[in-house]
Amino acid sequence: MNREKGVALTGLAPHPPLLIPRVGGKQIEQVLQTKEALVQLAQTVVDVNPDVVVVISPHGPVFQDGIVVNFAPTAEGDFANFGVPEEKLQFLVDGLFAGAVQDEAEELEVPIIPLTIDLVKRFRLTTGLDHGALVPLHYLKKAGWHGKIVPVTMGILPLDKLYSFGLAIQRAAQNLGRRVAVIASGDLSHRLSPDAPNGFNPRGQEFDAAITQALEAGDVVGLLEVTPELREEAGECGYRPLVMMAGAVDGYRLEPRLLSYEGPFGVGYAVALWKPVGVDASRRYLARLQQQRQTYLAQVREQESPLVRLARAAAELYVERQEILSSLPDLPQDLPQQAGAFVTVKHAGNLRGCIGTFLPTQPSLAQEVIANAIQAVSKDPRFEPVDRRELADLEYSVDVLSEPKEVQDLTHHDPKIHGIIVAKGERRGLLLPDLEGVDTTEEQIAIAKRKAGIRPDDDDVALAQFEVTRYQ
Repeated sequence: MNREKGVALTGLAPHPPLLIPRVGGKQIEQVLQTKEALVQLAQTVVDVNPDVVVVISPHGPVFQDGIVVNFAPTAEGDFANFGVPEEKLQFLVDGLFAGAVQDEAEELEVPIIPLTIDLVKRFRLTTGLDHGALVPLHYLKKAGWHGKIVPVTMGILPLDKLYSFGLAIQRAAQNLGRRVAVIASGDLSHRLSPDAPNGFNPRGQEFDAAITQALEAGDVVGLLEVTPELREEAGECGYRPLVMMAGAVDGYRLEPRLLSYEGPFGVGYAVALWKPVGVDASRRYLARLQQQRQTYLAQVREQESPLVRLARAAAELYVERQEILSSLPDLPQDLPQQAGAFVTVKHAGNLRGCIGTFLPTQPSLAQEVIANAIQAVSKDPRFEPVDRRELADLEYSVDVLSEPKEVQDLTHHDPKIHGIIVAKGERRGLLLPDLEGVDTTEEQIAIAKRKAGIRPDDDDVALAQFEVTRYQ
């Protein structure tokens, strides 16, 4: 049997728990193509006889500033959350290989977050394997594979960082002399039909077609060129694990096989294999991805409005030196002297921090933006403070608020134009307008109530609306 070291096989496996017979019962009959393809995938993994299987899940502890790797001696989990606690799995973890991957990832400037006890306690996490890892591992065990694993959870990072993590797996396998299989766990669109979990969006089918075509052709470029807008509208969960998987075969010719695709519950399930079959320097794509990101960010910086440039300067100075920007620029004359303002920070298209004021609290708008920019990168309770290594990848926007006006009749309230403030006593919740996924006034009020700690059924509240001017 060929025992050449390195990445021997990569594959995509969907992870609906109903693929476990005890969980799915008769429902499994509606995904027989997927079940049979997973059996084939698992048998192929067994046939290549890896020393370790890296399983990349989108459903473990997910962070915006790093990729989580489990270094515990053993990894185990069950399907208790799906009514079958007796369906359990346990595997040894290849800690030496996990450490080698971490070392290579850090060389490639990919942040790794070890799943430590302190991390688990701090964020109330679990060390158990999630269903994203358990479903493909169930099929591997049924096929007779009982080797070691390295459990990984995707990070919400730029594509080049995700791809670099896969390359770190490849380099660690070669340097440590391990024969490795990499399984990306993930479903495709969750919006294929009106009864889909996330509702229907016609672009879900477009996304699934693009991904399955790329998988079938071994087209890494096609995979990487799927736009963020399409991914968002499709409501997928498997794209980032796929990009990480693709990095593991960077620089290799591929023997691709799309084993199955179906979407009977409004969710796309694809099973595929990519087997590296020889070195091909023309298929090294990391530098291309890095250049694309640098070009994009340079264009963003070039087009920044004066308020956004100010917010970024204040945030960067504070993160790098813990200093507050004191030199105030001359802002355009059409801006108000004072106003409430929100500063929003995003990383790889995802929220990284947002802090603001609905009424002015500083002597000038410039000082308002500076104060809120600092708060957004250091004091947003939903996130860890921004690390200096993240600064080059961050994007900013500034919303300048009009003075709120109390309202009782919301007939003409438009959540795409008007923000809402819900107040009761000292409790106050604010929601900006034109937020993704907030399409009605009722949704807007409900979220604002939740932010204020006001009961959803409590209608004895004061309402105010405002408008914003967004600067990017």
